[in-house]
Amino acid sequence: MELTRRDAIILGAGALVAAGLPLSASAAGEDLIAAFTGGAELGEGGITLTAPEIAENGNTVPIEVDAPGAAEIMVLALGNPTPPVATFKFGPLSASRAASTRIRLAGTQEVVAIAKMEDGTFAKASSTVKVTIGGCGG
Repeated sequence: MELTRRDAIILGAGALVAAGLPLSASAAGEDLIAAFTGGAELGEGGITLTAPEIAENGNTVPIEVDAPGAAEIMVLALGNPTPPVATFKFGPLSASRAASTRIRLAGTQEVVAIAKMEDGTFAKASSTVKVTIGGCGG
């Protein structure tokens, strides 16, 4: 195979696009958090995110979130092509403000949970999950 000038330009453009993808995914996550919180400051504590430290398969990674006194909990996988995973909403008569599910992770990345408390404050918890086999086509 002979590398032509056109092939070199296409490869270079593809490399530039690929290099910019993680930055846009991270920016998308920050934008989603800002939209959910309305720009309010995030506190620590009040929410617990339980995720495995190492996931052998990114297709089914179990997570649990628990935030007593939360009205909503948003879960994001910041390294995925589409970061939003789930938003759990709780009514005033909810006995437990906890949820568990299995999520798909494209690779090693940070999983973030943001809780909107009934008093209008926000709490954040995060966990880094190391994935040995990617789940989003990897």
